[in-house]
Amino acid sequence: MKQTRRVVVTGMGTVNPLGTRVEPFWENIKAGVSGIGPLTKFDTNDYPARIAGEVRNFDPSDLLDRKEIRNMADFCQYAVYAAVQAMDQARLGAFGEGGYDVERSGVYLGNGIGGFEIVEENLEKLFTRGPRAVAPLTIPKLIANEAAGNIAMKYGLKGPCHTTVTACASGTDAIGAAFHAIKFGIVDLAVTGGTEGAITQLAVAGFCRIQALSTAYNETPELACRPFDANRDGFVIGEGAGILVLEELEHAKARGANILGEIAGYGMTCDAFHLTAPDPEGNGAARAMKIAMQEAGISPQEVDYINAHGTSTQANDVMETNAIKLAFKEHAYKLKVSSTKSMTSHLIAAAGAVEAIISLLAIRDQFIPCTLNLTNADPACDLDYVPNQGQTSSVRYVISESLGFGGHNGALVLKGYKS
Repeated sequence: MKQTRRVVVTGMGTVNPLGTRVEPFWENIKAGVSGIGPLTKFDTNDYPARIAGEVRNFDPSDLLDRKEIRNMADFCQYAVYAAVQAMDQARLGAFGEGGYDVERSGVYLGNGIGGFEIVEENLEKLFTRGPRAVAPLTIPKLIANEAAGNIAMKYGLKGPCHTTVTACASGTDAIGAAFHAIKFGIVDLAVTGGTEGAITQLAVAGFCRIQALSTAYNETPELACRPFDANRDGFVIGEGAGILVLEELEHAKARGANILGEIAGYGMTCDAFHLTAPDPEGNGAARAMKIAMQEAGISPQEVDYINAHGTSTQANDVMETNAIKLAFKEHAYKLKVSSTKSMTSHLIAAAGAVEAIISLLAIRDQFIPCTLNLTNADPACDLDYVPNQGQTSSVRYVISESLGFGGHNGALVLKGYKS
């Protein structure tokens, strides 16, 4: 596929269990800090899983207007808060301030579950007090597209405003959609990424019922997420957002933007296999990585690091190992692979976006984050997963991979910017 326009990153923002700004968050990733702790948002006595990656000490009024906050569910607050960081770093303001055309600028955001806490609050009101007790803003606060809509309204972005829902691949797929929109000339600038705020009674109960969450480490939550380890027993639910500002290269240069990195390729496939289980052979995930590398115009040997989906579930980690071997052949054993979910927990739709930010920072600092808690490797997981301590290493191209319920597979190729 011929590259028509280059797409660069000029801003990044995040809120997640390891920080509410990019650089402090990255320092925690480099240090191998766990953001997982006891779940405090509701009484967990009747729940098999009692741990989570919660966003702690979060005050949205640091960056957002109090009226805005009242009209937003958690997932919207996280998204807009991170978007303000990213737009500030890109030196862009509302309604074109900073040198961009709002009609050539869009929002491409991933979300998986929407405002579950709004659903729960208002169902209780409905069933105990009747329909007139339901809050007037129930629907606008809970539907998944409202995070993208809030970002568009805050900055007056009048191009496409699109929400991607592909479960845990949503953030990666949204970035991929934004990348292609810029590459093929639909927009010149995009605010993109993923957001999730689903640590609620219904979500946790639902994931517990399909035995997806870790339950063996409730007393030692920092040890619970252990991708590729023989003693893993499920993922740890998390929350937060990752937002990137993407621009067409000449557009960014024309306004004197500081370029943080480049997106070079994107692949998206479906397993068409099972509602929740991945294809154990890893064919779909492997094809997504191959497509992304083909679009980037690189060989497998040029990839130095894969930020893996790495959920710490029995099915995912073996499948993903198989997929990497299918996509990279003998080079699979020379790659560095790690799962930063071991530190952040699984941020669902936000995961791929936060991991794209990690990947760009890994290139910037030539540093590969570790897979925390990997003390007893599963024999079926036999690649170099950078156990327990990050390392300085040459990083040219990175693949950030995300895989979701329904068989969704997304992969991004990221690289440092060179003129």
